[in-house]
Amino acid sequence: MTFTARDFPVRIGVQLQPQHAPQYSRIRDAVRRAEDLGVDIAFNWDHFYPLYGDPDGEHFECWTMLGAWAEQTTRVEIGALVTCNSYRNPELLADMARTVDHISDGRLILGIGSGWFQKDYDEYGYEFGTAGGRLDDLGAALPRISDRLGKLNPAPTRDIPVLIGGGGEKKTLRHVAEYANIWHYFVDVPTYERKSEILDRHCADVGRDPSAIEHSAGLNSTDPDDALKKADELVAAGISLITIGAGGPDYDLTVLEALCKWRDSHNS
Repeated sequence: MTFTARDFPVRIGVQLQPQHAPQYSRIRDAVRRAEDLGVDIAFNWDHFYPLYGDPDGEHFECWTMLGAWAEQTTRVEIGALVTCNSYRNPELLADMARTVDHISDGRLILGIGSGWFQKDYDEYGYEFGTAGGRLDDLGAALPRISDRLGKLNPAPTRDIPVLIGGGGEKKTLRHVAEYANIWHYFVDVPTYERKSEILDRHCADVGRDPSAIEHSAGLNSTDPDDALKKADELVAAGISLITIGAGGPDYDLTVLEALCKWRDSHNS
């Protein structure tokens, strides 16, 4: 098989954006279709309002949906890309993750980040603060989440993989080095290569083998041929998990289907 330098097989994710779907049934159908196509991971996102299109359009909540996906799917891993650390007490989030882990028979990925979308904060009464303060809060929350996961009864079915999203060089990548199994970033290849080197240095500082961290990136394309070209470039740079977005109300999975076929050929 062909692997990246970190010895991870290429995997494909889809982010089913929970926006502009007038009924949840549209999203339920999309996650089932994605699983049938062979996607490795189905993500949603943790926001309260749409990020694109009508800013006050239809939208559904993240973690309630993940519990539903845990029952509505049988094979695909599931998670948020990413959970906003600001919106939930870390101990509560750990318990929620453990519960969805059990419902899904061990298919949850705990994606988490520091938060950035100010409208969510303002409308739901959270303190927005500063980017640095939110990153410090994330750094304080991660060990609390880990500690609570170790205390829950029953325990999680597995060591729940932690995905941390972001590319901040001083704080975010340090958190990745200390706590993450997967690092996710929307990035061009030259910037990725530079930040990957910085992550390696953080890993050295904390005594972590950088090859233990899977590298992940989002891919933005609506054309299958263009998507496959970009996917080749990302994998050549060292990224093994590639995620394409799909939004409501139609959830067109044409590019996802092409990427899943490309993955199978690449990994064979």
